[in-house]
Amino acid sequence: MSGRPTKRSLTLAGHRTSVTLEDEFWDALRAIAAASGKPVNTLAAEVDRDRTAEQGLASALRVFVLEYYRQAVAPD
Repeated sequence: MSGRPTKRSLTLAGHRTSVTLEDEFWDALRAIAAASGKPVNTLAAEVDRDRTAEQGLASALRVFVLEYYRQAVAPD
């Protein structure tokens, strides 16, 4: 684990924005997008649309990834 955040650009609703996440979160976000059959920008735009006004985009993406994998390992 590198733990070092990496800044990358995303296009959300036609606007470019930069998001800083650890490489592990970027990797997980790409994997989730691929499993969902969506581009990363589309998935990130959905997270952006659903987040609260008090929550930053990077935090919302981290929580999204965490919740995705929690649901994947949660017992039925």
